[in-house]
Amino acid sequence: MQQIFSISAGACSGMEAFAQTADSWPVFRGNQNLTGVANTSISESPNLLWTYQTGDNIKGAPVVAKGKVVVGSTDGWMYCLDFNGKLLWKYDTGNSIEAPALILEKTVYIGNLDGVMTALDLNSGEKIWDYECDNQIIGSANFWKVGEKTYLVFGSYDYYLHCVDAQTGKGLWKYESDNFINGAAACANGVAMFGGCDGFLHLVDIQTGKMVKKIDVATYVAGSIAVENNKAYLGDYDGRFFQVDLKTDKTTWVWEHEKTKLQFIASPALSGEKVLTANHNKFLYCFDKNTGKKLWEYNTGRQVEASPVIIENKVLAANMRGDLALVNLSDGKPVWTYEIGSQIISNPAVANGRLFVGAYDGNVYCFGE
Repeated sequence: MQQIFSISAGACSGMEAFAQTADSWPVFRGNQNLTGVANTSISESPNLLWTYQTGDNIKGAPVVAKGKVVVGSTDGWMYCLDFNGKLLWKYDTGNSIEAPALILEKTVYIGNLDGVMTALDLNSGEKIWDYECDNQIIGSANFWKVGEKTYLVFGSYDYYLHCVDAQTGKGLWKYESDNFINGAAACANGVAMFGGCDGFLHLVDIQTGKMVKKIDVATYVAGSIAVENNKAYLGDYDGRFFQVDLKTDKTTWVWEHEKTKLQFIASPALSGEKVLTANHNKFLYCFDKNTGKKLWEYNTGRQVEASPVIIENKVLAANMRGDLALVNLSDGKPVWTYEIGSQIISNPAVANGRLFVGAYDGNVYCFGE
């Protein structure tokens, strides 16, 4: 089925887009379009304010809303902290958690390696419902509202994009891809969009679960995509980073390093005329989003899987050695660095003037003033 649609950050008739606030980072890339942009300001030299130790590695990105920081650990527990690093509650999901959570209103949603998506009360940590897939969940859930109904969408290694009623956990539909779904689906104007390990960019009607279109783009897409104004931005395992026109189904530009050709695991960040991503070759890259021309690069010093985050005129990057860096969005020059010393593979959450980072040593780190 082919249809013409417009994808932007706004809402269309009968459908609602989420309004990200300065004190929230409720989805692992900050918003439903997965553009990785914070709606707050931070100090140019933030200080370490506190740490909190979980029972094992942290692989999934933290999320933040309503004064709470929520993060899963490979010890199988979901942790909810306040802004001072005090544990408010924790919940045992029964298996390792590698997916970021989603906070929506008074509920937090989290998937684990059993393939179980669990809804918990954000204030108490009490379970509301479980929904079972046939294989593990690695990517974050995303959502779309139509009137009073909220559709929760997430991928699994069972090859399906699942959609459930966010309030009840009742399965609404399953959309089958041809391989694992590793990343989150971007949601805009009633369409869920994801790049699969099958090498296709899938667009699915969120209300019906019917395919809008399927675009052949790559060999293997491990990360999530960013979407804006009928354009999708994504990288693949062959070291290609590119823009896809969602109206014409064409790849409009492609960039790849002439020598390294290493995989893009990180998801893009998108603001103004710039799109940023990072590669396993250690570099953070900034491109002109319209032409694909490389504007600058920054050598982080080690492989990067964590997605960059744009904070006003700065970009926050983290690498697999455990280094954090704030660089200028204009030219990539570093203004602040901090060595955690344990690898970081998921992007930080940025809210209320603070940075929240999960690392392989099991710690949640909070930076701010």
